[in-house]
Amino acid sequence: MGDILDFFVCDGCSNVDFEPVFKFGLRFHGVNFSEELIYDEIVEERYRCTKCHKDFSRKEIEEGLAELRKMRKRD
Repeated sequence: MGDILDFFVCDGCSNVDFEPVFKFGLRFHGVNFSEELIYDEIVEERYRCTKCHKDFSRKEIEEGLAELRKMRKRD
């Protein structure tokens, strides 16, 4: 049997090309032992469809790929 290629596709336009999109930020919060605020760095990674510009999280893509695996195992 030859190779079979399945790709995650955008559910908005069926495109298979995505580009990474990052957001960088800080989350400030207080702690019990100090009056000073402390912060955590936040990096949010998403993937944007190059055709319709819909964003997907890494989790959504992994779930879509898991669904493709399930479909192939049933065939």
